[in-house]
Parts: sequence; structure tokens; C-alpha cells
Amino acid sequence: MPLLQVLRPTLPILIGTSLMLTLSMGLRQSLGIFMQPLTHDIGISVSDFTLAIAVQNLAWGFLQPLAGALTVRFGFRSIMVTGAAAYIAGLVLMATAHGLVSVMIGGGLLIGISLACTAAAIAMSVAARAVPATVRSTVLGLVSGAGSLGALLSAPVGQILSADYGWRVGLAGFVVLAIAMIPAAWLAGRIDAIPLPKPSGDDIGDNSAGAAVRLAFGNASFVVMTCAYFVCGMQLVFLTTHLPSYLAICGMDPMLSAQTLGMIGGFNVLGSIFFGWAGQRWSKLALLGGIYILRSLALAWYFTLPPTPASTLLFGAIMGFLWMGVGPLVAGAVAEMFGLKWQAMIQGLAFMSHQLGSFLGAFGGGLLYDSLGSYTMAWRIGVALGLAGGIIQVAFALIRPAAPPMLKTA
Repeated sequence: MPLLQVLRPTLPILIGTSLMLTLSMGLRQSLGIFMQPLTHDIGISVSDFTLAIAVQNLAWGFLQPLAGALTVRFGFRSIMVTGAAAYIAGLVLMATAHGLVSVMIGGGLLIGISLACTAAAIAMSVAARAVPATVRSTVLGLVSGAGSLGALLSAPVGQILSADYGWRVGLAGFVVLAIAMIPAAWLAGRIDAIPLPKPSGDDIGDNSAGAAVRLAFGNASFVVMTCAYFVCGMQLVFLTTHLPSYLAICGMDPMLSAQTLGMIGGFNVLGSIFFGWAGQRWSKLALLGGIYILRSLALAWYFTLPPTPASTLLFGAIMGFLWMGVGPLVAGAVAEMFGLKWQAMIQGLAFMSHQLGSFLGAFGGGLLYDSLGSYTMAWRIGVALGLAGGIIQVAFALIRPAAPPMLKTA
């Protein structure tokens, strides 16, 4: 049966999910373009700004399992719409900031809360529930790919508005874009009307939340995937937060950072679709390890050489292809191992590790730059940990394929 025919009944849900995800992730990935003008204007340091981004990532990560669990009780729609409203409030507070507290609460806490309710874990759970298992990984790749388009729009819009009218107007433009998240979340919330499939023999849907957590952390494949996920967050948030600053230090055109973030967003689409398709055919966990290894090699290549516009855009294309491809692979692996009812919560547990890595990538990168005056040590640490995590993930996936948990129904 053609894929479009399979998806037609739930197409509005998938469109709403994709739009919510593309705005949520695109705006978040583009906040780094405001770091230099914002910090200079309101008199805070680079490490202050990156601390706010680090708080955002910690709030996102540690609230993600809670948001996932709350969708079981209150439904996806209420959680996603609340998250969209929090995003708008956070951006408004950043745009009107005159000191660190407003940046910390707006760009840190509120946007972090919003991301826990609107970003990849929730969006992938909605998409996974909307389609049959035979096409799930492919559809997760398509939704993740559509969700990658936001950086193509938000980064250039923010950079142009900031360059012409100031960073406050640039953030005001982000507020306008974020408003569209509310109807998108409402449309995606139609998923609440679709009943869960009956649990199969390898599904933990009949378990309580506490039992589901214990089963997840008793699964060795899940634990290794969760630990390796730390590397993913560290590398990606280091780039989105610090690449614009690194290019400015190297004397590159400020528009190049927005173009590179846009390039990352564009190739995100191709990478997400490819890895969604690949995850339907090969080991999702081995593919994840391969992504971490290739990313690390790309980081080493780019930061070893003096940057040029051509090398920077090529680097953005490579990293973009390897960026959000992890989304369908992690979501698909969790659904295979544990079923759909608690997918958002269990994926959120893995994501906590990702966000601890994000904290290190954002704040640690800022501290190292303030202390050493360069990003050399930061990218070297990122490469070393990325290679180690990727190799361990691939080796474990080949030696011990993922297996369903032992069930103890509540």
C-alpha cells in the first residue's frame, strides 16, 4: 500500500506535529546568533549567556520525563499547547531583558519548560502513535525532517532583523513565529482521540509509570543508548551556542553563521529522512553509534583548519545530515523496546542524559573560552568523547542487540 494512502487518515496530526517541532527546534537552535549583540548591550558575559542556555537544556531534560508522563494522564494536546505558550513568554522576556535574570528566566527556564512539552520526545511520540509499526521508522524520519526546516527560516529572519533593527527586534520576530506553535499543537493534539493499540507480548503498556522506569533502566541496551546520548547533546549544543561566536572571533561575515545554521537545518531534512528509512532496515542502535563517530570526525576536520566560508558551509551540511537523524532512531528504538504508552516518558529519561551533555556543551564551552581565550580545548574534548561514545554504542549494538524487557504487569 502506498505510504501516502497509509498516512492519509492521520495526515493533519502529522502536519501539526511537524510544524510544532520545526518552530520549537528551529527557534531554539538559532538563539546563538543573538549572543554577541545581547551580551554587549546589556552588559553580561558570554558565560552568563551560555549559563542561561545551559539552564534551558537542564530544564528541558529533567522535565521531559514528567511531561511525557503527564501526557498519559492529561493528553498530549493540553501539554503541547501549554508548552507553546511558555515558549512565547520566554521569548518576550528575552526580547525585553535588561539583565541576566530576565535572560535566565526567559531564555533558560521558560523555553526549557516549553521544549519539554513541544520538542522531539513529545513530537516523536505523537507521530509514532499515529501510524502502524510497519512504516513507523520511516514516518518518524519524515516528521523529524520536516521539523528540521525551522532553522532555515528562523536563523536568517533573526539575523536580518537583528542586523538591520537590533537584536530586540530580531527576538520579536521569533515571538511572531512562535505564536504559530499554538494552532500547530492544537492540531497535533487530535492524537488523543486515537486509542492505543492493544499491548503485545513485548509491550510494557500495562505497567505503572514507576514499573516502566525500572524496566527501562534494567534494559542494558537502553542504558548504553542513554549514556551515549550524552555525547549527542554535548556536541550539538556546543555548535548551536558557540559557532556564531567562533566565526565572529575569526573575522567572518556575521551572516555566515545564520547561513550555516540554515545549512544545518536544510541537511537535517535529508539526514532525518535517510536515518528514518535506514532504521526500518538496520540496527537503530548501531546507526546511532555511527552518527556519533562521523560527527566527531567532522568536528576534528573543521576546527583543525582555519575557517573559510566554503569550509564552514560544507561543515554545516555534514553536521546537518548527521544532526536530527538521531531523533527517529532513538524514538523508534524506545517504541520497539517498550511499546507506545510510556514512550514519551521513557524517551524523556534517555533525553535527560542528552541534556546533561547539552549543559556541558553550552556552559562548559563558555567557561573554557572565558578561561583560555579560545575554543580549542572545548572542541578537542567534544571529539574525544564523541569517538568514545560512538565506538562503545556500535560495539554493544553488534554484540548484544536490543531485547524487550522482562514484563511484570501492574
